[in-house]
Parts: sequence; structure tokens; C-alpha cells
Amino acid sequence: MEKKPTREEALALLKKYNQNEALIKHALAVEAVMAQFAEKFGEDVEKWRVIGLIHDIDYEKYPDEHCHKAREILAEEGWPEEYIRAVQSHGWKICTDVEPVERMEKVLYTIDELTGLITATVLLRPSKSILDLTAKSVKKKWKQKGFAAGVKREIIEEGAQLLGMDLNEVIEESIKGMQNVAAELGLKGSL
Repeated sequence: MEKKPTREEALALLKKYNQNEALIKHALAVEAVMAQFAEKFGEDVEKWRVIGLIHDIDYEKYPDEHCHKAREILAEEGWPEEYIRAVQSHGWKICTDVEPVERMEKVLYTIDELTGLITATVLLRPSKSILDLTAKSVKKKWKQKGFAAGVKREIIEEGAQLLGMDLNEVIEESIKGMQNVAAELGLKGSL
């Protein structure tokens, strides 16, 4: 391939390896947040979207080889090394030693866990909607250690530091990105 993969190609490949609806929604959430940050930083929105969409390609079928199998799959498909490396870097200190160095990699590393926390927060709201969610509401839930206990908050914090951004700003931008695809994520709620 060595050309830039398109969103359509990425989505088809994602669905080839993932049937779980929750994983697909997670991929769509990460894609939307990556697009939000790409716009904010004046980066290649399409490229960032595609990387967000495909980042967990190997998770459903190969959870024990997460991020490693992704390299194999994407390399076989002829994806550019830059995309493969970005996908691998989101598992830094969890399942890979590929450190996020590019801004795009740092964003993916930071927001992957955060989208899960935001989704969990939305689902407990009376409106079940992300459209009226604030960073303050997410921060309130953040402090409750038992809430969304699987979300590694230290990774989000470390990612924000890597980006040189305030945690509140990272949360706000992530919410904005997810609001753009609220219906697809099933997070439009009653608003």
C-alpha cells in the first residue's frame, strides 16, 4: 500500500477483525477525539482519524498479543510504518515498549483510556447524553476510584504531561470530539 490508508479501508479492516459492538464504538470514539485534536493542532485530520479508528485492530481476536499482532496485521496490509508505530505506541508501558514521541502518538496514548471514562460518565447521567457533559462532571467521577476502575487514570495524566496540556483541556477537547459523533456512539441520550 505505502499510500495513505483511507477511513473506508481502516473501517473495513477494523470490522474484519472486530465484531464486538462496544469495541467498534470505542474505535469510533477514539477516531472522533483524534480528529478533534488534529484540528486543534492543525495536523492531518484524515490521518489522525484513521489511526484512531484502527488503534485496537488486534484487541478482540488477540488480546494477549495486543499491539504486537497489530504490527503484523497492518504490515501485511502494507500500511505505512508511521501509522503502525503510532498504533503500537498507545500500548506503551502496558503491552509494548514503543514510547509515544510524535504528537499524534502522545494524543492517542492519552485519550484511549479517557474515552472509556467519558463514556462511563455519560451512561450514569440522567440524560444519558454527552451533549451536556462537562469536564467538571468527568473530573468528579475521576476521583471515585471504584468508578470505571479499569480506566488507568495515571496513563491519562502522564499523557497530558507528555502533551504539555492541562488535564481539564484534554478532557474538554475529548468531550468535544465525542460530541461530534454522539449518535454513532449511542451517547445522544434524551437531549
